[in-house]
Amino acid sequence: MKKKILMSLVFIMAMAVLIACKSKTKENSVNNSKISDETKIIDEKKQTEEKKVPEKTKEEEILENMSLDEKIGQIFIARCPDKNAAALAKKYNLGGYILFGRDFKGKTKNSVIKNIQECQNASNLAMFIAVDEEGGTVNRVSTNKNFRKYPFASPQYLYKHGGMERIKKDTKEKSNLLKSIGINLNFAPVADISTNKNDFIYKRSFAKSPKETAEYVKSVVSVMNEAHMGSVLKHFPGYGNNKDTHTNLVRDKRPMAKFEKEDFIPFKAGIEAKAPVVLVSHNIVEAMDKDAPASISPAVHKILREKLGFDGVIITDDLAMQGVKKFVGKKNAAVLAIKSGADMLCSTDFINDIKAIKTAVANGEINENDLDEHVLRVLRAKINLEIIK
Repeated sequence: MKKKILMSLVFIMAMAVLIACKSKTKENSVNNSKISDETKIIDEKKQTEEKKVPEKTKEEEILENMSLDEKIGQIFIARCPDKNAAALAKKYNLGGYILFGRDFKGKTKNSVIKNIQECQNASNLAMFIAVDEEGGTVNRVSTNKNFRKYPFASPQYLYKHGGMERIKKDTKEKSNLLKSIGINLNFAPVADISTNKNDFIYKRSFAKSPKETAEYVKSVVSVMNEAHMGSVLKHFPGYGNNKDTHTNLVRDKRPMAKFEKEDFIPFKAGIEAKAPVVLVSHNIVEAMDKDAPASISPAVHKILREKLGFDGVIITDDLAMQGVKKFVGKKNAAVLAIKSGADMLCSTDFINDIKAIKTAVANGEINENDLDEHVLRVLRAKINLEIIK
């Protein structure tokens, strides 16, 4: 009897232990499941956060590896020197060269191609190689018969003898010719409005109404984009009936309403057509800033960015022009232009201007973060135009 009772007690105890073990196992399983779920949630959250971090753009990756000297050089498009152009491009890390008539006079197509390629080969980053090939009174390349039998005609002539289709055809031919010799940026079209034959800018303009000029600008930019030829809208905010800033300090006294209703319209059309570059003139536009030429005016740059919505490269007209030199006196126009919001500097005296920019960065007059933003815009334009591959 005692033996049976003892056996029953052993059985009961064994069952109790077994039940307890199962309960513990179940509890552990539940806990493990909770931990696993929590870990999964944390991992998913981490992955989501990692996905939120945007990947660096190509221009940002390039910028990360650039020295200060390389950044400063990149914001310069220099007048191509007569001698040692390739060596100087390398030494000063230049963003580009602009070529003039002297660089083509008496040259063969092959010799120009060779000179341009030497500069590109010497440069760490592919350069803008630019010209002013507007057609009509301003041509640098096609005045040489080794490049074209006749110089490119003016927009006015083309429109009169074939309308917008002839302008498009001419723009395509021009872009292809420039590309064939290594040029990737043409300082055209002229977006200024002028209907008075006595105006300085008249012969270079389309010489039509704001609406018609806007259509012309849009057409030219679109064809150039298709050809991967960089276009430059000029001369913001519009020349109007003013004198030549190559030789004069010019004051534009027109009211702001005049610009909004007329001058801005072709520039807006070009910007909407994705022109990569806008050139700012040296005119003192009193309705926007009575105290400084447009090229060194923060107010004018703000209007171009905010009112017209331009997020591409803003470049100055040539800083060697008297219109700005007479105004700045002993101050450095290049430094003033960058502080005002320009991204690139068109400079003949680029060696001294580069030194001035470097000094301004060193003493805090120019913030290096702002410099980075200018360089990013330049790099982005080059990438979009397939200059930097």
